[in-house]
Amino acid sequence: MSVAAPAPAASADPPSEPASAPGTPPRVWRAHLIMALVALALAGYVTNGLWSDPYTHVLSDNVGDQAFFEWLMGYGYYTVTHGADPFFTDLLNAPLGVNLAANTSITVYTVLMTPLTHLAGPQVSFVTVLTLNLAGFAFAWYLFLRRWLVRNAGAAAVAGLFCGFAPGFISHANGHLNWTAGWVAPVVLWQVLKLREPGRWLRNGIVLGLLLAMGFSIAAEGLFYTALASGVFLGVWSLGKAVRDEARAALPTVARALGVAAVVAGVLLGYPLYMHFAGPQTFSGTGFNQRFFVEDLASYLSYPTRSVGALFGLHSDLAPNRTEETSFFGIPMLLLIVVSFVLLWRRADPGRRATLRAVGVVGLVFVVLSWGPRLLINKHEYDIPMPYAVLAYFPLFDAALPVRFALVAVGVIGILLALIVDQLISRRIPLGGLHAGLSAAVVVSLLPLIPLPLVTQHRAAEPAFIANGTWKNYVPEGGTLSALPMAMNVSADGQRWQAYTMARGGRQFRIPDGYFLGPQTTGELGRKQIGRIGAPPLATDWLFLRAAWYGYVTQLSNADRAQARSDFAYWGLDAVFLPPEITGSDHQTLDRSAVETTARDLLGEPEQVDGVLVWRIRRGVDPVDR
Repeated sequence: MSVAAPAPAASADPPSEPASAPGTPPRVWRAHLIMALVALALAGYVTNGLWSDPYTHVLSDNVGDQAFFEWLMGYGYYTVTHGADPFFTDLLNAPLGVNLAANTSITVYTVLMTPLTHLAGPQVSFVTVLTLNLAGFAFAWYLFLRRWLVRNAGAAAVAGLFCGFAPGFISHANGHLNWTAGWVAPVVLWQVLKLREPGRWLRNGIVLGLLLAMGFSIAAEGLFYTALASGVFLGVWSLGKAVRDEARAALPTVARALGVAAVVAGVLLGYPLYMHFAGPQTFSGTGFNQRFFVEDLASYLSYPTRSVGALFGLHSDLAPNRTEETSFFGIPMLLLIVVSFVLLWRRADPGRRATLRAVGVVGLVFVVLSWGPRLLINKHEYDIPMPYAVLAYFPLFDAALPVRFALVAVGVIGILLALIVDQLISRRIPLGGLHAGLSAAVVVSLLPLIPLPLVTQHRAAEPAFIANGTWKNYVPEGGTLSALPMAMNVSADGQRWQAYTMARGGRQFRIPDGYFLGPQTTGELGRKQIGRIGAPPLATDWLFLRAAWYGYVTQLSNADRAQARSDFAYWGLDAVFLPPEITGSDHQTLDRSAVETTARDLLGEPEQVDGVLVWRIRRGVDPVDR
């Protein structure tokens, strides 16, 4: 791969148009501006459902994750203004707290967005980052491809837009600010390819170290995949006969630069990495089932639910859920990529073949990894072990979801798409009668993948009890307050309302439970435990969740009241409140009346204050005197 013009002939790829050419700068910048505006417009189109009313609209397919990232935005403002630890908090999961380093804490984003979060709220910060992520992802790939692989801005733009708005990333736009930050990959890859520049190993190493630290704080899992893909690519590329001498000559410079990068990243990430692997309330593995979150082989041939192809009934329900449709490229795209690879290979010189070989191996490796421990075809799991059956026991792999390895295939397809479109536009290599056919194939492959806007629904507005600060009359300094039902991924209102109070500043309250990843039990040895979603349930939070989720109302006994007294004491709970409306999760309607009936039976008559029902919790006293 070319690093800086001129590059060694053996590995020379088409460089960008030279900046010194007459008239080039205005033309290049005009192309960049057009691409940026197109990417931003498309991102706004995809997220318009949230922009139309960010305060009462929520992503239908992932209410819980949106609440979690909005909470992080609020906590970012709290971190900056209170000097709090960005990697651990006791505001969630009282009394144990949450290890944010072991979660997706997007620290860089939350700090940068503090002015907007304070002025407009975490809801606006969330949709702003989501929109800029999608646009920035497409633009970053465009710049990368234009710099390293293709001459034509149009070819880089087509491939960049494909990458930024590929099905897998539109799927993750349902709440995942970490995974939609896919721009991290081309930015890091750019710097990796610059490591062999002669005489610049110190500067390039420092820059890469800074990028690694930033990438870890925004998308740690994505950074892991990027590093793994970079290693596979460089390893395979350097073994090519045509570039072996070139790779050997560059090795000392690259090694020095990597050493510098490791030192810089190690210094910046020392504390976050300690917290991630050995801090309080950390855990091993993940709270998700690695046998379930795998890629169905047939999904590569299908179309996603939020695509033009789906409008014509071409989508398939083959993903673990709608936020994990990580492949879904469709048969035409896969055929196009295979044909393009063959054509590019036949016409490539030995240096370019080394690049194509490495790109192809990366794609194959990550596709196979996405299949998980057992082969799954059309929702049927075959007892055929895959490589991930072994890798699942290794560090880092044990905490990854196999289905997400398919996201690397997006970059591989984007690279091959850029190369073949560049050939079609420039006609530098005659394709004969294939030109018209390939051009049509590109259109047919891309059209069904055009994304549709994300689906949104109404969510409960913030009650005046929270917005006006009335809650302070019921909770002392450092006290604990909870909405009913308690905050979880399927009932996240209480967590996002806490986020709104943090964004305003001032005194805060703690909440029990919450949506996060943590250890399986309430013990202190979290590092030796398997991860789970949320806090280990107690009898009382399950009592309210069951009422909300299933409408189940039970006749409470004295044992239930004694258990509630114990649970309230454990949480240090000072008060609970029931809002006039409860937001369901993922198209689910929750039963508020069943929650109110349960709360009245357990806690007695409430106070009605600022639109909510409030119950004070008297420590050491039965919830209702009988």
